[in-house]
Amino acid sequence: MSEPSTRPIKISVMGAGLIGKRHIEGVLSEPRTKLAAIVDPSPAARDEARDNGVPWFASFAEALAEDRPDGVIVATPNQLHVANAVEVVAAGIPVLIEKPVADDAVAAAGLVDAAERAGVPILVGHHRRHNPIIKEAKRLMESGRLGHIRSVHGSFWVAKPDDYFEVKWRREPGAGPIFINLIHDVDLFRHLLGEVESVHAMESNAARSHDVEDTAVVLLRFASGALATLSATDAVPSPWSWERTSGENPNFPREHQFCYQIGGTEGALSIPDLAFWSNTGRPDWREKLTEERLPVTPADPLTLQLQHFCDVIDCTATPLVSGREGLATLEVIEAIKASARSGKTIILGAQEHPHD
Repeated sequence: MSEPSTRPIKISVMGAGLIGKRHIEGVLSEPRTKLAAIVDPSPAARDEARDNGVPWFASFAEALAEDRPDGVIVATPNQLHVANAVEVVAAGIPVLIEKPVADDAVAAAGLVDAAERAGVPILVGHHRRHNPIIKEAKRLMESGRLGHIRSVHGSFWVAKPDDYFEVKWRREPGAGPIFINLIHDVDLFRHLLGEVESVHAMESNAARSHDVEDTAVVLLRFASGALATLSATDAVPSPWSWERTSGENPNFPREHQFCYQIGGTEGALSIPDLAFWSNTGRPDWREKLTEERLPVTPADPLTLQLQHFCDVIDCTATPLVSGREGLATLEVIEAIKASARSGKTIILGAQEHPHD
């Protein structure tokens, strides 16, 4: 490991949409970083750069010709992630790619292989892994207090307004709540429970009739033997989603509810409230349960992720969510979509990918 940099780390942000603006704000706020440029051909991005007093470029090639950044955050639409990241990797620059790493696992595998051959680190923006809530939940699970995990449930129920879909790509294949939202939940389940062996899923677009789903239900079997369900919709107003319960995004009003339930042979845990339920003696449904609230100090996971990216750039850390980790989560998402189309259970790894 090398020594941390003493000069500001220059970060360029590609894409100035909803998540891109949050990354821009984060880079501007972080003492260790300097916003090198905003790269996005849209007039709105040009205005964003002007308002923040930073260079604006329509393409990464133009930005690279002007000034080489130390790192790049790719926050463009899902369908552009691979093409954009390939440019950055070819330049030998560490890259943080917003999730999903791609909208296609074959393309993602090619990108990950190329980066590994070039020795260029890829981080994937599954930022929830950096949240102290998740770190505490993982600590409890690894302590053995929950026993053997048997059943898990997650909910993503929100109501996205009509104007959200005025952006064309959000109505097209590669978007939809499975790719945009549920991928976060799947990644956390992989992080907490291990690898997925098989999936079975159903989806519907009955709420809006777009070319992507608005509702999905997923069954997951993990290599550990744990079984999980995930229920997702962006057409239902409710308090049961990570966005509404975790408090990590100030744009969403916070509800004092939970969105995940993790059940083990010795107890049960709800997340993000970190309520741990167990019997005082041996597990017995006739006996009283006790509730323990696990303490946690809140912190912004996007800030923690950016600081981690700086550590990776400085060669003082390895990616918590590497390109290969992002690929593994994407492969589960693709299996979910394939199962929803076919009505069949999809076995992960049944057909090995040539890049693996």
